[in-house]
Parts: sequence; C-alpha cells; structure tokens
Amino acid sequence: MKTLKSNLKPVALALLAVLVIGGVAWYATSHKAVDDKKTAAPKPALTVTVVKPSTASLPLTLTANGNVAAWQEASVSSESNGLRLTEVRVNVGDTVKAGDVLAVFSADTVNADVAQARAALLEAQATAADAVANAARARTLKDSGALSAQQISQYNTAEQTANARIASAQAALATQQLRLKYTKVVAPDSGVISARTATVGAVSAPGTELFRMIRQGRLEWRAEVVAQDLRSIVPGATALVKAANGSETTGKVRMIAPTVDQQTRSALVYVDLPQNAGSKEAPFKAGMFASGKFELGASQALTVPQQSIVVRDGFSFVFRLTPDNHVAQVKVQPGRRAGDRIEVVGGLQADTPVVLRGAGFLNDGDLVHVVAEQPAAAAVAVAVAAAK
Repeated sequence: MKTLKSNLKPVALALLAVLVIGGVAWYATSHKAVDDKKTAAPKPALTVTVVKPSTASLPLTLTANGNVAAWQEASVSSESNGLRLTEVRVNVGDTVKAGDVLAVFSADTVNADVAQARAALLEAQATAADAVANAARARTLKDSGALSAQQISQYNTAEQTANARIASAQAALATQQLRLKYTKVVAPDSGVISARTATVGAVSAPGTELFRMIRQGRLEWRAEVVAQDLRSIVPGATALVKAANGSETTGKVRMIAPTVDQQTRSALVYVDLPQNAGSKEAPFKAGMFASGKFELGASQALTVPQQSIVVRDGFSFVFRLTPDNHVAQVKVQPGRRAGDRIEVVGGLQADTPVVLRGAGFLNDGDLVHVVAEQPAAAAVAVAVAAAK
C-alpha cells in the first residue's frame, strides 16, 4: 500500500504541472489576441468622394396657381324681332374674322316691308313735287293781289308738310333696310367661337344670345398671388405657364389687380399668353387650371450637388467630412434648384467638404475612406478594364 501511494505522488505532481503550464499558455494566448485587436487599425465603413459647396447664380422665381380665361369675350345676339333662323354658318371652335356672317334669318317679311317703305317714299316725293310747284306759283302772285295772304301761307305750309313727309318716308325706309341688314348676324371682331346657342328654325327675340366668342383668340392666365409677394411682380415680367397636360408656354404680366380678396388674401395677376394659345390645336383652353412661375431675375447662392443631400424623416442632411476622416451628419435647408445642383439656404459653410458619392449609405460618425473623384471618361475606362 505504501508502495502504491509512493508511485501515485509523482504522477499527480506531473498532472498539476501540465495544468499550470496549460493555463499560463492559454492566458498568454488570449491576452495576445486582445492586444492584437486593440492594435489593429479600424476598418472604414465606406469609400466615398467629397466635394466643397460652390457659389452659382440661380434664377429667382415665384410659383403660383390659377385659371386660364379668355382675355375678353364677346356676346353675339339677335337684333331681329320675330324672324326665323334659316342658316347657321359657324360652330364652336371656328376661327372668324370681323364682319364674317355667322347666321342668317329669313328676310321675306323684311323685304316686303322694304318695298312698301320705298313705295311710300316715292308717293311722298310725288306729293311734295306738286306742293312745291303750287307754293312757287303762289309766291309769284303775291304782289298781284290774285291770292290772299292766307292762301299763299297755306301753299307754303303744304310744301313744308310734303317735304316733312319725304323725310318721314326716308326714315321708314332706312328702318326697314336696317331690319334687312339685321337678318345677317356678323362677327363684331376677329376671334374663336366658344359657345353656340343658335338653332336653325328657331324664332329669336331681340337680345337673345346666339354665339359667344373669344375676342382675337387671346387667352390669359389669372394667377393667384398672396399679398406679400405682389411687390416683387411688375408689369412686363416673364412667366412660365404649365398646363394640366404638361404643355408649357411663356407669357408676360399685363397688369396686377388693384384689389386683394378679403377671404384668401390674394390678388389676381393677369398674364397674357401667346396669340395662338386660344386656337383649336393649342394646349391651353379657357377654364382650365394651370400652374406657373414668375421669373424675377437671379441671385448668388451656395449650392451642392443633388447627390450629396440625403432625405431622412422628412428633413434634408449632408455628411460633413471631419479631419480624422469621420463624417458628421448636418441638417440643411434646401432652396432653389438648377439642374443637378441645389441651393443650401442654411446650415453649411462654403469651405466645408461634404460627401458626394455614397452619402445615402452613411450614418453619423462613420469612418470613411476618401478617394478622388474621377472624370466621367476615366471612370468608364476603369469600369471597362474591371469587366475584362
């Protein structure tokens, strides 16, 4: 028994030594790995390019909404009384000139009245000729005493009455001729027919509207502008108007309304559209909604490429590059746009480098690797070489 115990003692000591050595080795290895991790360089989150803001001249514009309307509308009405409409020569959308015949009424009754008035005039002229001759003879006998003064006065009165009847007959004939003229409805001005209520066979009363036309085919954009922006708009300013179908045209401010609406606190700005805007093929129609912007000149602005701005949670941000190649998220206020550049109204200095490519994948405080921006041709060559 003593021999067995004496033999196990060296074995136990050997095992203990192995455990101690193994623990020391594990401790040294684990601490070396930790030290290696501490001394290893941090890995960048992304490779990016940077750019500095630049100053550019951007146009000053003022956006507004409004309706397209006719510059002036003309109402073409009937001036005949109790006549039947026999012919309608134009329809909605037709372009007419001043004096063109638009519709024709039946003239049979009027022609008969004209003939009767002309006959009455001939009768009055014949009666007047006899009265003039009698008055002339009476005046020659005035000094002879053959006729009394009363008789001579009666002859003179008959002459004047006959001449008055001639004038009355002439006026009646002119009235009937005017009625005959009114049997043809003519355009009061050049323009485009915008509405038609004339119907063949209808008997219209005087003053009944038959047609409505856009005078000279001119349209205007009536933009609604709030009161505080009115002072920046002057007559003659240029406005770019965009129709609901996407078509655009350029107009000029004709006038600004002298009053402001008490409910909306806005005033109408009248913008003349091109002369052919009201034609049948033109994209603008009276009554349609249109948006637009007034061009008010230009001003200097601090701009950055659109690619460098990141929108998160409804706000705009750029990533500023720090000296230790980390990025800091900076909230900015965007303004006007010009091509692929956006104005930065506030939150950024002119000499601050911001991330250009890769900004959308970064977070605040990320470490980045900065490379130079390659020209477009060089970038294409690099991509082709990489593909091969």
